[in-house]
Amino acid sequence: MKIAMIGQKGVPAIFGGIEKHVEELGAQLAKKHEVLVYARNWYTPKTVTEFKGMKIVHRGTIHTKHLDAIVHTFISTMDAIFFKKVDVIHYHGVGPSLLSFIPRILSPHTKVISTFHCIDRYHQKWNWLARLMLAMGEKASCKFAHQTIAVSKTIQNYALNEYKCYTIYNPNGVAKVDNKINSETLKEFSLEKGKYLTMISRLVAHKGAHYLIEAFKKAKKESPQTFADYKLAIVGGGAFTDDYVSYLHKLAGNDKDIVFTGNQSGQKLEELYANAKMLVHPSENEGLPITVLQAMSYGIPTLVSDIPEHQEVITDSRFWFTNASVDCLVEKMTALLENPILLDQAGNKNKETAEKNYAWEDIAEKTESIYLSDSDAKEFRFKTV
Repeated sequence: MKIAMIGQKGVPAIFGGIEKHVEELGAQLAKKHEVLVYARNWYTPKTVTEFKGMKIVHRGTIHTKHLDAIVHTFISTMDAIFFKKVDVIHYHGVGPSLLSFIPRILSPHTKVISTFHCIDRYHQKWNWLARLMLAMGEKASCKFAHQTIAVSKTIQNYALNEYKCYTIYNPNGVAKVDNKINSETLKEFSLEKGKYLTMISRLVAHKGAHYLIEAFKKAKKESPQTFADYKLAIVGGGAFTDDYVSYLHKLAGNDKDIVFTGNQSGQKLEELYANAKMLVHPSENEGLPITVLQAMSYGIPTLVSDIPEHQEVITDSRFWFTNASVDCLVEKMTALLENPILLDQAGNKNKETAEKNYAWEDIAEKTESIYLSDSDAKEFRFKTV
């Protein structure tokens, strides 16, 4: 079976949850099938033509905030239909899924799958027109694809309520972690093992880094003994959000205990995850956050905003704080750092949960079964209740 992955920026994943999802899912599927991953030239170097068994197909785009994804999706879709003649086109994200009607019309024998990763139109970075297009992409994902995959039960319920669409729940996943990860990278950022809190994310407003920076500074003032030995590592870079990144640096000021590492990948990223005291994810809106799952796989306790997508994964309410509340975040960070036994227990439980419920091998097996399902690719039909 020849499978085209379309919508992601590329692989290997430098940043971005969808990119990590495609990298891990594609690698598993490539053990049995031919997997083509369409990549944007600005993200994946042209010299990278194969990765973990996947073939990387480079196609051009217009690298601007609003045109990058849709232009690349259109070019990739036409290439997959007419030149690569794939059996399956798998769109990742509701934005790219806006064009999922094209293969249904031009290549009716091609199976079309869409993964609904996140309700992107809620994100603050988009203007009204982009939000309208993303809303149309949601509808296209639910109506045009032969099967729609939801990465969280929250999204599954949303698709049913909003579009009367039955989706298939198949979450994000994590790879098994080698427990023998060193800490050499930490020296580069003046960090010490077990002596920093971290947030690992793209620096866009809805991810909530500003809440965490404010809370960390306030917590240090209110509980100086508790936070005396701890730093805050903000790991990630902007995504057409230079003004917001500048704002975060101004918000941090001259505080030497707040460290910005920029985008990290590979061994450096592994070490930043594995050696943290706790991961904090203050996001206002998510699909199913891979960064939280990744921290869990390393056995790291994770404090999250109390949005439904987080509560699906982190079930202990002692590790929730009120969404967008700096004061509540201060209270929860302080209480947890003052209870090391609870932190250790939570870390162990997180690791067990990640390995049991979010293994990429299981997720890939379910995805393959979706590709091979009996839905009739010859008939253009809409999925409704």
